[in-house]
Amino acid sequence: MEGIYLVTDQKACLGKSLESIVLDAVRAGVACVQLREKDSGTRLFLKKALALKSILKPAGILLIINDRVDIALAARADGVHLGQSDMPYEHARNLLGSNAVIGLSVETWEDVEKAQDLDVDYLGISPVFSTLTKTDTKIPWGLEGLAKIRDYSCHPLVAIGGLDASNAEAVIKAGASAIAVVSAICSANDSFDASRELVTLFERSQSRSL
Repeated sequence: MEGIYLVTDQKACLGKSLESIVLDAVRAGVACVQLREKDSGTRLFLKKALALKSILKPAGILLIINDRVDIALAARADGVHLGQSDMPYEHARNLLGSNAVIGLSVETWEDVEKAQDLDVDYLGISPVFSTLTKTDTKIPWGLEGLAKIRDYSCHPLVAIGGLDASNAEAVIKAGASAIAVVSAICSANDSFDASRELVTLFERSQSRSL
């Protein structure tokens, strides 16, 4: 898992179409889109998942479903992102199969240690900085916490929480394989320009590390 990882939030779209924002992000070169629908019922969640899949599959971009293994199965999404209170990883893997992408949020050092023996595809480092879009999380990890996890963990790290173009490079340098953003794209005046700026920053940071 590398690159810019868009996590959707309908409320953060400020009245704009979720599909139009995702289309802009796809054109700009994001690597992955996670559909997060905390307030949607099952039917609406599935409808949105299928709509995004029709956009992402032709572009070869991963569709990850937040929390809901049933929606991931029904939509034939590429995988699921699990929080610490969601379905246990082992059960999700059994249901989704070996080819599914499964990410796991870690909010405490104990979470990081427990994840070390799991064959998850990535860890979601949540949150790196404080953010209004994730209010149910623990104390922010900060850059030092992210770097500590990078030194310890065997998994790719997807950083999320308060990330935008102003701090993306520092987060990549601290060890993130991917930068997950919500409002930095969803709430931007121009979602294509915002996405492209982040993609360019990521590509520049990667080239400097070679």
